[in-house]
Amino acid sequence: MKKFKAAIVGFGNIGRYVLDALSEAPDFEVAGVVRRTPGGQQPSELNGYKVVADVSELGKVDVAILCTPTREVENYARQLLAQGVNTVDSFDIHTQIVDLRSSLDSVARANGTVAVISAGWDPGSDSVVRALMQAAAPKGVTYTNFGPGMSMGHTVAVKSKKGVKNALSMTIPLGTGIHRRMVYVELEPGVELSEVAAAIKADPYFASDETHVFQVPSVDEIKDMGHGVNMVRKGVSGKTQNQRFEFNMSINNPALTAQILVGVARASLKQAPGAYTMIEIPVVDLLYGDREELLRHLV
Repeated sequence: MKKFKAAIVGFGNIGRYVLDALSEAPDFEVAGVVRRTPGGQQPSELNGYKVVADVSELGKVDVAILCTPTREVENYARQLLAQGVNTVDSFDIHTQIVDLRSSLDSVARANGTVAVISAGWDPGSDSVVRALMQAAAPKGVTYTNFGPGMSMGHTVAVKSKKGVKNALSMTIPLGTGIHRRMVYVELEPGVELSEVAAAIKADPYFASDETHVFQVPSVDEIKDMGHGVNMVRKGVSGKTQNQRFEFNMSINNPALTAQILVGVARASLKQAPGAYTMIEIPVVDLLYGDREELLRHLV
């Protein structure tokens, strides 16, 4: 059986779990891992894998799974798509997804490649559930309630602030799609909490939500990567009122993100050139196996 070659770009929380998911996928092999500092001592998980500074050092790569901070995704994706490599990512700034899709679509089409963006669990697999709920009740309202749990994108945003040594951003659902952000920071010596808190609250990740910032002696002592979601839609099917659907899950955040990314990497190899979000891709394309057998089992 032919195995597709996947590169992992970045090896933080998500990258580590992507390596796990790829190692369990019978149709993939890990071409290597791209890191900013490929030389010197590497994590023990990377023993036996190529660790390089650029994907071009890995030879032929079918798809690159971008495990970088969200704000670095577009730059990496444009470079790789132009080099003939498909990309998938978990870009998570909801208000910028359509613009990113437009930006990458022209590059992908010009180079015969595929980009699948915002392919984590939200945005990503939850987006597929929201679309299905809306199809079942075209008129209505959907509430997406996250948490309680660690938000990786928000945590990375906090860590980027000047004077922050380590950070954790927790999402607390208040109901009807409204959330509170509880941010815990370790600060560098001499840094004022008030200045860091102001910078965090002004960031687009936090500007629309109630946000509280606390200084702690050790983030690691309170860190928990668990997360979850509750989605509810109440609407109308045809002319029938009071249709109600609910979807719940409790998860390890980076592990689920990684698994979705690997499924979407598989799906990227089945699409025509261009940029896509998850709701534009047949769900069956995410799965390994013979399509007819999958249909017999799932339909």
